[in-house]
Amino acid sequence: MPLSAPKAAPDRRLRVLTYNVRRCLGVDGRYSPERIADVLAECEADVIGLQELDVGRLRSGGIDQAEVIARQLGFDHVHFHPALQRGEELYGDAILTRAPSKLVRAGALPTPTGWRPAETRGAVWVSLDGALLQILNTHFGLGRRERRLQAAALMGSDWLGRSPETTPLVLLGDLNSVPGGRVYRALRSRLLDANARGKPTFPTFRPLLRIDHIFVSAAIAITGSRVHRSALARIASDHFPLHADLVLPGEPV
Repeated sequence: MPLSAPKAAPDRRLRVLTYNVRRCLGVDGRYSPERIADVLAECEADVIGLQELDVGRLRSGGIDQAEVIARQLGFDHVHFHPALQRGEELYGDAILTRAPSKLVRAGALPTPTGWRPAETRGAVWVSLDGALLQILNTHFGLGRRERRLQAAALMGSDWLGRSPETTPLVLLGDLNSVPGGRVYRALRSRLLDANARGKPTFPTFRPLLRIDHIFVSAAIAITGSRVHRSALARIASDHFPLHADLVLPGEPV
């Protein structure tokens, strides 16, 4: 009897989200990771990329903001990378996941020679649920030369270049780059913009700029995206969260 072809597992759907939380400092001048968690709960995401988190910093009460947010949301898996360290005080980016996830790489992104940025930049990369999905979260710099160098590094052999183009992969974060710019075009040459016709994400009091992005590889289907502009989100940070609904390819079983 001839062997039958393997059956394909059902496609998997999930929601990914990016949010610059501005150290959990709202536009009302109040620090509140709990309020950020409330905004995230409204979005019901499965994978969350956060930028500008404080860990152990006096200005925000010495707490681990990533852990506080994850605990309130019931997320068991937190991967934080300090893009900036001053003594025991840390500041950087994190990925939170509902499903089990494993750290692949976390590290600094370059700055131009002679450049003295007020804030160093980095990226964090995790593998979700047995390599089902690769997720990279980052926060690019404010300077044009700086962003271009960081985008080139992220697409190089230490980061995206390590992963075949057929791999299900999500790149998200605050890129400080609007659609049409050189940095955006460079990333768009390999990845799809999940929010191609979306609304601006910054600033919350008068959103004009679309600088927060979710890019996905061609292996992933995009079924929708949204800038989350709830009343609470308008005061919790100076950025709105952006989320996208994705369908990952099923594997033969």
